[in-house]
Order: sequence, then C-alpha cells, then structure tokens
Amino acid sequence: MQFTFTDITTLNRILRWRRDVRHFRTDPVPETTLERLRATMDCAPSVGNARPWRVIRVEDPALRAGVRAEFTRCNAEAAAAYTDEKRDDYLRLKLAGLDAAPVHLAVFTVCDPAEGHGLGRRTLPETLRQSTAMAIHTLWLATRAENLGLGMVSILDPRAIEQLFTIPEGWEFSAYLCIGYPEFTDDTPLLDRVGWQKNTATTWETR
Repeated sequence: MQFTFTDITTLNRILRWRRDVRHFRTDPVPETTLERLRATMDCAPSVGNARPWRVIRVEDPALRAGVRAEFTRCNAEAAAAYTDEKRDDYLRLKLAGLDAAPVHLAVFTVCDPAEGHGLGRRTLPETLRQSTAMAIHTLWLATRAENLGLGMVSILDPRAIEQLFTIPEGWEFSAYLCIGYPEFTDDTPLLDRVGWQKNTATTWETR
C-alpha cells in the first residue's frame, strides 16, 4: 500500500487538531460511530500481539458517580500541593469532562496475559502498558477523525478505581476516557492557551 501526499497532509491535520477535550456537548454519539471507534483499537500495535487492553464502557450511574467522587477527592489533594498563586491557577483549570461527556470508557491492562506467550516482554514487562497506551492513542486519533473529542481523566487513584470496578486479579487501571462532541475546537492545547504550560518542540539528539 502506497500513501500519497494528501494522506500525509490529512494525518498531520488530525495530529495537529487532536486535543485533550474537557468541554463537551451532551448529544449522544451514534452506536455505529462507537463501533467504528472500537474497531480502530484492533489496529493498534501491541507487544507479542498480546493485546493486553481491556475496555469497560461505563453507563451505570453509580459507577459514574463513584469516578466523579474520586476525581473530586484527588483534585482537592492535588490543588493543596501548590503554592497559593499556582493553586488559584490550578483551580481555574477545567480538568475533566465527566459531567457532560455521553461516553465514558475505563481502560485496564492485563499484567500477565497468556496471549503473546511472553514475547517481547521478558526484559521489558512495561511494554504491556505501552501497548495499552498505543491503543488509547490510536482511539484518540480515530475519535478526532470522527469530529469527536476525547479527554483523559488522569487525576484518579488507580487502586480506588480498581476497587470501584471490582476488576479481575491481574488487571491494572490505565486510563479513564470521556468521549463526545466538543463544545469548540482549537488547534492550541488548553494548557498552552491559558498559560499553564507552553507547547515545546520535540528535538532529536544525534550521537
């Protein structure tokens, strides 16, 4: 398969316009769209083809409320760790789209799956977690291509989430994702736009 310059340009546009979305509309996402997104994760690379990610679509109001409560607790602890001036800046940030996003996904990694037969992870077992991260990134790009937004809620205690979902032994919490139609689109990351942290260019060092 040979790709064209048009394909390259399209991919670069998707990469540039991918955002960590916090501001969602409440409109439902069609099931056909969600099925396409689910299928994109099948295209993600994984060590030994182990495919260690496990995804739970969270629709139970009690589970959603539990995640929201855990975010509120962890966010308060995080805010308290900053100095007064930085704490005010932190508290002005919108760090989660839990209330409006119609689709919630809890993503876990199986830490020692039978699949893959250990290939590629004997000396680097973290490649299982990296595989899950690549599956999430694949989903993220596909979500943007569908004109949807995806936001990762990272201010959560992994052990608390694992207990909340009563996951099987050997599973490890990886990410909590919110998906929906964004209230607005912007090619500047939110944290750059509000002055929290500027985007910096990647450098490749030659040795």
